[in-house]
Amino acid sequence: MINYLFDPAHWSGADGIPTLIGEHLIYSLIALAIAAVIAVPLGIYIGVTGKGVFMIAGLANALRALPSVGLLILLVLLISPAFPSKMGYILPSLIVLVLLAVPPILTNTYAGVRAVDAAAVDAARGMGFRTMKILTDVQLPCSLPLMLSGVRSALLQIISTATIAAYISLGGLGRLLIDGKAQNDYSQMVAGAVLVALLALFFDQLLAFITRRVVSPGLTRRTVKATLPSGEVIPSETAKTPTAV
Repeated sequence: MINYLFDPAHWSGADGIPTLIGEHLIYSLIALAIAAVIAVPLGIYIGVTGKGVFMIAGLANALRALPSVGLLILLVLLISPAFPSKMGYILPSLIVLVLLAVPPILTNTYAGVRAVDAAAVDAARGMGFRTMKILTDVQLPCSLPLMLSGVRSALLQIISTATIAAYISLGGLGRLLIDGKAQNDYSQMVAGAVLVALLALFFDQLLAFITRRVVSPGLTRRTVKATLPSGEVIPSETAKTPTAV
């Protein structure tokens, strides 16, 4: 496996590892974007209104239980005749990945909005905030950690499952697994599995870093240095958020 990964011949050309990683990321990020566009507004609506809560337990769990490869083959048989181009295979792959990513984003968005402290919402309403301003200024910022956790979970599942695209002759790191199995080349298969795992770990840490940067320190209980109007700097061990000061 190490020899395969460090062989320069495998890092160039149309079938090289960089090309496969690029294809894998394209499938994954497009599927994540589509899933977020569907699941985030729906999760916010359910969380704010309380309507359609049954969808969280019913639809979300049903989507998780779908067999990915079987659904992919079924969609290819149904969709590919309508698309003479490569899109007849790309579209089914994206649909499967989107269906896989919707449940964690939907459930975490709903849970994040519902978990916002009712006292904070009441305080904002008492200050004259309208419903939309309460949502954008109170509920969404407070629910951001759980929402990003759902996106993080969804992306990891997509990256690990996007290998099925190679099952219908598309690209991505799944090619190393499918081609390696066909050729009984186990070093190629292990290399593909390791690359998928490393890619998932990289994006897991990247999203963890983004979460730490965009979520309010008051929600994560981080301490920061704060400066008083007099110019005195409060030590980081006892500092509150600048807003609180």
